[in-house]
Amino acid sequence: MAQRRQTVLRGKTQTANFKRIQGRKKTGVGRDYYDYNLLAAVILLTCFGLVMLYSTSAYEATITFGSDMYYFTRQALISIASLVMVLIFSQFDYHIYAKFSTFIYGVAVFLLFITEFVGTTINGARRWIYIGSLSFQPAELAKLAVILFLPCMIIKIGSKMQGFKAPAMVLGFGGVAALFTYAFTDNLSTGIIIAGITVVLIFVAHPKTKPFVWMAAGGAGLVGALVWYLSKSAMNPSGSFRLRRIMVWLNPQEYASEGGYQVMQGLYAIGSGGLFGKGLGNSTQKLGALPEAQNDMIFSIVCEELGVFGAAMVILLFVFLLYRLFFIAQNAPDLLGSLIVTGIFVHISLQVILNIAVVINLIPTTGITLPFVSYGGTSIVFLMAEMTLALSVSKRIEFK
Repeated sequence: MAQRRQTVLRGKTQTANFKRIQGRKKTGVGRDYYDYNLLAAVILLTCFGLVMLYSTSAYEATITFGSDMYYFTRQALISIASLVMVLIFSQFDYHIYAKFSTFIYGVAVFLLFITEFVGTTINGARRWIYIGSLSFQPAELAKLAVILFLPCMIIKIGSKMQGFKAPAMVLGFGGVAALFTYAFTDNLSTGIIIAGITVVLIFVAHPKTKPFVWMAAGGAGLVGALVWYLSKSAMNPSGSFRLRRIMVWLNPQEYASEGGYQVMQGLYAIGSGGLFGKGLGNSTQKLGALPEAQNDMIFSIVCEELGVFGAAMVILLFVFLLYRLFFIAQNAPDLLGSLIVTGIFVHISLQVILNIAVVINLIPTTGITLPFVSYGGTSIVFLMAEMTLALSVSKRIEFK
């Protein structure tokens, strides 16, 4: 009897040990996972952006500031500091950041509102708030706020998302951020991106597809009708800034003095690059011919110096980054993580598509920068904040 009892106790002990080891292995697999592929893509794009930024801006920086390293140094310091923050803060659970989503959204909307009154006008647009010598663009915070706040809101709503009132409420909060961005900072392009993020998040969370298909078809029809009407009419574009941009897009040579000059110079840069480009640093359009080449038109200098081959490599790098975001969203441990990374995916993809489309004159100029490549400290900081959230979600993925 005693021997039998010892055998039973030994068996129970072995079973308990096995379960403890098995549980530790399972937890270890989940905690040890970290999407280094996404991190590598971010680092590669950042390094490439710094190289192209120096190549593009050295001449203008020398003329304007007396140092060819002016733009490069500022961007490099911000990028390095942001990457360090990504490595540190991506180790924390993204649910912690979600708790502050309402506060971040409120701050973003408030800053958008006060930009109208305390903002600084640069190149005809009041989009920046200066704190001492540091400039800050509230529209960039608004994108991050929507990406974090709307998923939390959708999770709280739960099954009511299949109705009409709940999606309309989510659309309303996203619409407020988009409307404030346009109304108080005169930034239509960022407003469009915020609206796009909102619609896609509702589409992902909503069980029905048909309403969104009809909405997309109707929107495309309205845009097509507007472009056709403008191309056939003889309207004077001088009275409307938005109308002038559309007329410049339809005929940049005729409206060269109205903004078509920048478009044509960008196309000249792309055309002169050929298959393999003129070589890094050998662009001629950046020598004063192409205004603000280091900002939203930097992709044209990439094409001129590195050719179609170099441009294709950059696009493939963005595709790889988006693929890793899609992978994380698909394997996220919960719906909140999936929606957050989906919002990041939509933001990056829209910004890349719109920037390249502007450079090759597929759509009117919008002022959208190329993520991780164009010059802009605020843009880099909040892009890295989004990557922090994505990597934090990836860290909680468990493979069985």
